[in-house]
Amino acid sequence: MTADDVVRLFADERRVRVFAAVALGATSAEEIAGRTGLAARDTVGALRRLEDQGVVVRGPDGLAVSYDRFRDLARTAAGSGPSPDHGTGDERAETVLRTFVREGRLVRLPAQWERKKLVLRHLAERSFEAGREYSEREVDDRLRTWCEGGEADHVTLRRHLVDLHHLDRQDGVYRRSPEDTALLG
Repeated sequence: MTADDVVRLFADERRVRVFAAVALGATSAEEIAGRTGLAARDTVGALRRLEDQGVVVRGPDGLAVSYDRFRDLARTAAGSGPSPDHGTGDERAETVLRTFVREGRLVRLPAQWERKKLVLRHLAERSFEAGREYSEREVDDRLRTWCEGGEADHVTLRRHLVDLHHLDRQDGVYRRSPEDTALLG
């Protein structure tokens, strides 16, 4: 399902009302119709579409929101979650990245070392192709875009990326090693 599909799913007011009623505790089509004021036919149609997409499920206690599925769809639609190739995948990593990286900019580097490594790995993955050579100027230009409006500077980022072996430096040429990619994914 694409982000456009998610938007289309919730672009219909009836589906939004049905979803909200289920989220607020309605467990049957009749209960949903009563809470939303929708006709039975509209309720059943909207409910069927939400069930087809897996955001509403039927369980032993009746209808319920599948929060895991809904969260996955919302991430797809927002495009805010880290890409699957970063190798972390857990909510903690995503929360850290949302905290320190906003709209393609590094707000600040985390003080905690494990978080800092996670953010730096993210920057390396998004900024440099594995195996490609970059001049120091190219590296600085790519890192400067992350620093605009934030507290970190490109020189500090470059030093950390080299120290963590996300970038190899030899004779003024930088390269993100293919091994770094293999370790991340």
